[in-house]
Amino acid sequence: MIIHIVAGGPRNQLPDLKKTNNENIIWVGVDRGVHYLLEENIKPVKAFGDFDSVTETELSHMRKELKEIEIFPSEKDETDTEIAVNWALSKKPDKIKLFGVTGGRLDHFFGNVQLLIKGLQQGTLISIHDKQNVLFLVNKSKHSIVRSSVLPYISFIPITPNVTALTLEGFKYPLKNRNIQWGDTLCISNELDNEIGTFSFKDGILMVIRSRDLSPII
Repeated sequence: MIIHIVAGGPRNQLPDLKKTNNENIIWVGVDRGVHYLLEENIKPVKAFGDFDSVTETELSHMRKELKEIEIFPSEKDETDTEIAVNWALSKKPDKIKLFGVTGGRLDHFFGNVQLLIKGLQQGTLISIHDKQNVLFLVNKSKHSIVRSSVLPYISFIPITPNVTALTLEGFKYPLKNRNIQWGDTLCISNELDNEIGTFSFKDGILMVIRSRDLSPII
C-alpha cells in the first residue's frame, strides 16, 4: 500500500498527479490540497486541515464530495500535514509520498522535511515530490540508486551533524570514506556514470535529493 498526501503548497509546484495515480494508491488531502485533488477528479479517502486557505464555496464542495473530512482549529500543536502523516503512518503503508509541501513558506517546508524522520523511526519511506525534485532520508547502510534521465542530478546533504565514511560508487564524482558535516556543500549536484550506483555510510542520517532542470516541465 502506498499513500499519497497532497498539501496546499503552490499549485504550480505540483507534478502531474494523474500520472502517479493507480489502483494501489490511497489519496489523502490536506487543506487546499483537497481542492487540488478534486480539480483532478481524484477523490481522497481522507481530508485533514483547518481549511483556512479555501473559500466557503470550495469547503462546501469538499463536504459534498467527501465522506471523511476532519476539520481542526487553526491554533493547534501540529501542522495539518503532520496530522495527515501521523494518520498515514498508523496504516503501516509501504511508502508515503508528499506533494504540495514545497515552494511556499520556508518554515512549513523545513517542518515537512523534519516529518520524514518519523518515517525512518517507523521503517516507512516518506518522500517529498514536486515538479523538479524528489527527496528522502536514509539511515546508515549501503543503498543502490538507478540512473534517471528525468532526475539526473543527485545531491547528498547531512541531516545529522555528521555523516561518516560516505562512499559513492558509479558516480561522476566518486567518494571513498569521506566524512561530511553540516555546512558542507561537497555532495551537491552529482550524477551517475553507470546505470546503477551505490552509496553507503557508517553513521548519521543522509538526505538524498534527485533533481532536474526546470525545462522541460513534466
